[in-house]
Amino acid sequence: MTPDPAPDPASDPAPDPVPSPPGFSPDGGDEDRVRGLLARAALGVAPGPVPLAAVRRAGLARRRRRAAGLSALSVLGTAATVAAVVVLTPVRPAPSVPGPGPGPDRIAAPPSTFPPPAPDPAPSSSSPRPPDPDPPLPPDPTPVRVVAPGERVDAGRGYTVWLTEEGKHWSDPDGFENFRSVVDGNIDLSDAGVSHQSEGSAAGAFHSGLYHGTRTVGRVELTDAGGRTILATLLELPGRPGWGVWYAHTGAGAGEVSVELYDRAGDRLGDGPV
Repeated sequence: MTPDPAPDPASDPAPDPVPSPPGFSPDGGDEDRVRGLLARAALGVAPGPVPLAAVRRAGLARRRRRAAGLSALSVLGTAATVAAVVVLTPVRPAPSVPGPGPGPDRIAAPPSTFPPPAPDPAPSSSSPRPPDPDPPLPPDPTPVRVVAPGERVDAGRGYTVWLTEEGKHWSDPDGFENFRSVVDGNIDLSDAGVSHQSEGSAAGAFHSGLYHGTRTVGRVELTDAGGRTILATLLELPGRPGWGVWYAHTGAGAGEVSVELYDRAGDRLGDGPV
């Protein structure tokens, strides 16, 4: 078998010459040669087909995404508007029962949004009535003045009275002193009663004495011949020992007087002065 002869380069047809771009000169410098080479290479490249289908699909996808975004923004804006309307819209109360309208010079009051208070329930007739409080004790008609032993008390018109544990002491305007004992056995301190001593003149008299047998003395009362009543002043030592001293003055023409002892309830005690 005879091998094929090697191709002769001189016998191969020469390639088609690439036209030179305008302004190219093969005799120019290096810059012109580079430009010429690049131009011939660009003219020899055949462009590929344009991907129109892909371009259309991409454009449709972008259009759909833009439409979806605008729809979402529209929904959010509508929801915000509705929420603002709900929050800002005032709630009007229910209309009240129609009645006479306000006059021309009066302004109608706005209806109340709160229900009226419920009336208090009427008291049941079967509920027990609370008991009445105990009535207070009547005040002392003549308050008792508590004095210290030996304390001198000005009884008026020059008379002085004082008390000791032994009994009653008094002095007249001339300084003459008198004494009535409660420990000599002449008075039963457990028995309610009063004693009576008096001195004076036609112009008036000083009356005094002891009261005893009670720790709830109310008053000592004098009644003169004309029926006039005089309340005596009462003196006691501390601790309510069960006896005390009384004194009073009567004017001219009083005559004889009667003396009575009463407790705080107004009951008379004893049988009269001794």
